[in-house]
Amino acid sequence: MLIRAYFFKLEVDVKTVGDVGELAVVERIKKFLPDNADILVGAGDDCAVVRSASSDEDLVLTSDPVIEGVHFTSDTDSFSVGHKAVGRVLSDLAAMGAEPRWILINVVTSPKTLVTDIDEIYRGANKVASRFGVVIVGGDVAEGKSLELHVFGMGVVPHEKAVQRKGAVPGDFLFVTGALGGSILGRHLNFEPRVEQGMWLRDWATSMMDVSDGLASDLRRLLKMSDVGCELQETKIPISDVLIGSSDVVAPLDHALYDGEDFELLFTIAADDSDEFCRLWNEKFDLKCTCIGVITDQKDLLRIVDRDGGSRVLVGRGYEHFGSDGESV
Repeated sequence: MLIRAYFFKLEVDVKTVGDVGELAVVERIKKFLPDNADILVGAGDDCAVVRSASSDEDLVLTSDPVIEGVHFTSDTDSFSVGHKAVGRVLSDLAAMGAEPRWILINVVTSPKTLVTDIDEIYRGANKVASRFGVVIVGGDVAEGKSLELHVFGMGVVPHEKAVQRKGAVPGDFLFVTGALGGSILGRHLNFEPRVEQGMWLRDWATSMMDVSDGLASDLRRLLKMSDVGCELQETKIPISDVLIGSSDVVAPLDHALYDGEDFELLFTIAADDSDEFCRLWNEKFDLKCTCIGVITDQKDLLRIVDRDGGSRVLVGRGYEHFGSDGESV
């Protein structure tokens, strides 16, 4: 009896995370996340928002890693590492308009790390946390090859008052706090999370996020979530003083668009509210707040108008983990 064996090639997805990029990986993960009535804002925004037992407050949850060789160098002082680790989470909470309450920190470190360095990390973390009345309530310690801080934060907002990336509509004005660019010169280690401003903005902003991966990249995410476009004004984009007169071959505008780790707030305000908003902002805060563009109905199209009045489509370049713009998910 003749027996024939047939072999079929099984098609499998063999792409790596480096092939597809950070955003595509996130989209794949979202497919495995369950949904229920308690989840008000799920994956894809700066934070998740869930309904609490209290009827008048929602819980805002976020986490963020800070890893040696990715977010700081091996010679970075430990105090600054602690500040940055907690500051990043506070910035995420601020981007939702949340009042931050509690922090957990998981520490991964080599056995050769000096215990005094761990002390300094927590001094830096506690200083920025206490600045906003936030309590570090615990965490864990584990062994690893390099230093990593995995920070988990929780805050609260009045029920259904969390500001999301979606919500911008054509005609809204686009604003950003502070100045942009030059983070690698040290600003990424000693920035001030815009917590107070974020809480105040929940009564004004139609959409909001923080600038962590660069204005050009982060703005595209806001536009995609809101299903709109935007026209930026080149001359209005606030550029950090550290870049003025710099001999760097990269233009200051490109730094402002693409550097990332500015941790400023990027948000939209309804056109009819903009005059009153600007007046009250200037009365309440010393921090600069600049209108840099307008939301359009050209979905996902980001244009920038130069000082001569010409315009061009702005390329979506900026920081992304795994160094890819991403392929299909």
